[in-house]
Amino acid sequence: MEPFTVLLILAIISAYVIWFKSIVRPLRGPRVWPLVGSLPGLIANGKCMHEWIAENLRSCGGTYQTCICALPFLAGKQGLVTVTCDPRNLEHILKTKFDNYPKGPTWQAVFHDLLGEGIFNSDGNTWLFQRKTAALEFTTRTLRQAMGQWVNQAIKTRFVPILEEAQVKGTSVDLQDLLLRLTFDNICGLAFGRDPQTLQLGLPENGFALAFDQATEATLQRFILPEFIWRFRKWLGLGMEVTLRESVAHVDKYLTNIINTRKHELTSQQEKKVPDDLLSRFMKKSTSYSDKFLKKVVLNFILAGRDTSSVALSWFFWLVSYHPCVEEKILMEICTVLMETRGNDISKWTDGPLEFEEVDRLIYLKAALSETLRLYPSVPEDSKHVVADDVLPDGTFVPAGSAITYSIYSAGRMKFTWGEDCLEFKPERWLSSDGKKIELNDSFKFVSFNAGPRICLGKDLAYLQMKSIAASVLLRHRLNVAQGHKVEQKMSLTLFMKNGLVMDVHPRDLSHVVAKINKNITKTAK
Repeated sequence: MEPFTVLLILAIISAYVIWFKSIVRPLRGPRVWPLVGSLPGLIANGKCMHEWIAENLRSCGGTYQTCICALPFLAGKQGLVTVTCDPRNLEHILKTKFDNYPKGPTWQAVFHDLLGEGIFNSDGNTWLFQRKTAALEFTTRTLRQAMGQWVNQAIKTRFVPILEEAQVKGTSVDLQDLLLRLTFDNICGLAFGRDPQTLQLGLPENGFALAFDQATEATLQRFILPEFIWRFRKWLGLGMEVTLRESVAHVDKYLTNIINTRKHELTSQQEKKVPDDLLSRFMKKSTSYSDKFLKKVVLNFILAGRDTSSVALSWFFWLVSYHPCVEEKILMEICTVLMETRGNDISKWTDGPLEFEEVDRLIYLKAALSETLRLYPSVPEDSKHVVADDVLPDGTFVPAGSAITYSIYSAGRMKFTWGEDCLEFKPERWLSSDGKKIELNDSFKFVSFNAGPRICLGKDLAYLQMKSIAASVLLRHRLNVAQGHKVEQKMSLTLFMKNGLVMDVHPRDLSHVVAKINKNITKTAK
């Protein structure tokens, strides 16, 4: 090798070492290696990613920066990731400087084939238009009542019979799978007025549900691979990209049939029979919406409303099974409400699911569900694109073109936010001093439903559904994790349980709960 070549190589290596030590090495957070950045740490902790991120954030005071790829031309832009869970930074990102932190091109490219420019995959005016249109519908009481009807019907005719059969036969159930099917049926009913009936005895497969699951799984695969790789695979038609294309086509055909049927109903004498669902509401509001737009509206709401509630309920039942004191308080609240609304005859309490007004009164149950979401948020991490150079409230500089991830999982597990008992399951932390209402002083401490302009429109509907299901199950059954079943987090965009939630189902004896309530009433009267 000629001397000049050797000197050139040495000069490049020296320049890189100087750059690495002065620019990359000072970054707070997990160790960053030359060239490969923080990838070794990400790979090594792949099975416990959320805990690893939380531990890094604890050691760095709530915010750190890392390089996914430690190369000079990438480290200041695409390779740099800022990770935070500081409530001050969350408010800055999600509200104060909202326009500077959109979803961004990377997120949109990954989800485009499935969600198009739907509300959860768009920014700017496209997002704002859909948000305003949807917000008008979500504020109406009739939509909450419609959700209540779909939930109650599914609980009474399908969910309860399946659990009762398991109880009688002494068999275990995968509660996570049952809840996924239940919430899928409910959200499809609310979104486009058709029940796919995936939750039935025998748990049958449904073509639309299967195609939807395959499409979301294939879409999530894109987050694992660099963009140029999955685009190359899409171009060649390889691997999961084939599954994604076929599944999206199946979903599109299914929704096309529904939209065409609904159009016919709206323009014929059958208009009075049209279900009160989101699709019908959008179609009635304007005839200018294209079929493509309507399909993406429906798909976006199904994606948001299905996995989030079922996953939250799975973690809720798991936590409650290990916290009998919390379970007893929830039962006492439910029974107290039912004694006032249905009388003292316990047999009448399970005649049907709780009514809309009864569910609204379950404050401690809502606190327990909120506490579950604090510790196990359905969407554990979210990311944004940085449009322009900015400085976060804690002093962290974020350059334009880089990414910023806010860890919702970590935000609920920091002592500086929630106190020394932050890892305890303690619903009482959500209650006012008199225990009669939910109290949260800083909305950016708890961002499981997002916050700021993008706060979840279906938050109230989600609580309604979760409270109805939780109350119906706990009132009838005592659940405990099956012996030998191991609960682990699945590393995906949604915090699924990797092996499901296999539980044994036992009959519920409410006599001791009622006796305790009567004792308290007598004591208060004296």
